[in-house]
Amino acid sequence: MRILLVDDHALFRIGLEGLLERRGIEVVASVGDGREGIRLAQELKPDVILLDMRMPEVTGTQVLGQLRNQGLDIPIVMLTTSNEERDLIESLRSGAQGYLLKDMDPDELVNALRDIVAGKTVVAPELAAVLARVVQQGDSSNVIQPTPFSELTPREHEILCLLAEGFSNKVIAKQLGISDGTVKLHVKAILRKLGVHSRVEAAVIAVEQELCQKN
Repeated sequence: MRILLVDDHALFRIGLEGLLERRGIEVVASVGDGREGIRLAQELKPDVILLDMRMPEVTGTQVLGQLRNQGLDIPIVMLTTSNEERDLIESLRSGAQGYLLKDMDPDELVNALRDIVAGKTVVAPELAAVLARVVQQGDSSNVIQPTPFSELTPREHEILCLLAEGFSNKVIAKQLGISDGTVKLHVKAILRKLGVHSRVEAAVIAVEQELCQKN
């Protein structure tokens, strides 16, 4: 996997470059300027671009927009400290294929990048509830398309609704009196049946379809 890293914080950039390379990922370039990032993206054609959101002069969102306007279809991932719903939704609307947080575990970051390169859209699990709430309020950009729920078992339906509320597997397991492993198996079945790639997508479409409305 070939990565272009664009982040104005030199220490973070250098540290992340080392972490990625120790995990067998090639960082083809690492720069702190948005304009230079745009140039290198077109020149180097990496497999994925990791892009900081808060940068001086040219912000990450502006870099994202310019690259998409230029017709670049390389996966672009926002890697940020911001958990603001406005930033999340703006990034997805502008064509980001991922929205990840800088405090995530390095191995989780690498796994997310591999999923993104494989064609999936990945959002930090901590933001599932934020995204679901935005969709519920009608401020959706149709990032996730609705899918049928008819194949879900009653237990899967129950777990899906808990996912839509932003609960982790551990919390769901405790609430339902089952093991974490059983929850993971149910979540895997839910994703397969709904034809989606992440728990975030499943949660969002559950809210869109008003599947979990309480009387």
